[in-house]
Amino acid sequence: MSALREALDAGRFVVTGEIAPPLGTDLTAMRTSVETFAPVCDAVNVTDNQGATLHLSSLAASRVVLEMGVEPIFQQTCRDRNRLALQSDLLAAWTLGLRNLLVVTGDDPRGGDHPEAKGVFDLDSTQLAQVAAGFNDGHDMKDRPLKGATDFFIGAAMFPEAEPWDVQRARIEEKIAAGVRFFQTQAVFDPDNLVRAVEVAHAHGAKVIAGILILRSERAIRFINERLAGLMVPEHVASRIIGAEDQVRAAVELAIEQAMWMREIADGVHIMPLGLDAAVPEIVREAGLR
Repeated sequence: MSALREALDAGRFVVTGEIAPPLGTDLTAMRTSVETFAPVCDAVNVTDNQGATLHLSSLAASRVVLEMGVEPIFQQTCRDRNRLALQSDLLAAWTLGLRNLLVVTGDDPRGGDHPEAKGVFDLDSTQLAQVAAGFNDGHDMKDRPLKGATDFFIGAAMFPEAEPWDVQRARIEEKIAAGVRFFQTQAVFDPDNLVRAVEVAHAHGAKVIAGILILRSERAIRFINERLAGLMVPEHVASRIIGAEDQVRAAVELAIEQAMWMREIADGVHIMPLGLDAAVPEIVREAGLR
């Protein structure tokens, strides 16, 4: 049983963190990140070749996180695998003890470190959620019975600040119909945008974990604005960081403020530290989340 699901079902405000597996086999830095998050996070996302860049697989890294006593959220992208491989990896994940699943379509490989790679995109995230829901019901994509079903807590991404909103709302509803039970959002800067997204999800029985990006520097803000589709750091937020004498300190203080107002709207926060792992416990503590 997913402890994350139990917490959300019980109405407890949750905190999740995020780690990127290494480019290589040395797990030292990843283990340090997990140890930093463990006292303050209900679960930790393990990204899957995020940004279309090469890393150790989420499947292997998620198992390591589990062995460290922390609940992982196994992330699976559709970009790199066809439906056979996706289904096979889902079965492997359940067999390895992974209970939380976050399905994402994935970034275009042309923007990653292997631009010559061919994107597969045999399925999209909504279709992959349907596959996982079918596995929970005991059958594969061809309706053949499984010799042992799964019980994944299925999650997906949400983009509360992307426009047009009608399109985003329809995608949220489609994902829920496919079997998604919780969402982790891209970074949110406007409370009203989060409210509208939460209202849609809650109306259909799904939970929302709101995203916080720690905007550690002007360079990070430029990267987000130029490279992350559907997200733009507002000018009043960007100027607050860029104009600060200590940009890291300003970013942490902003994250604390965000966590405080998100607590009044969403079911949890998902903190994406962009390398500032050590700041996560402070954010959680100072926002009164633990």
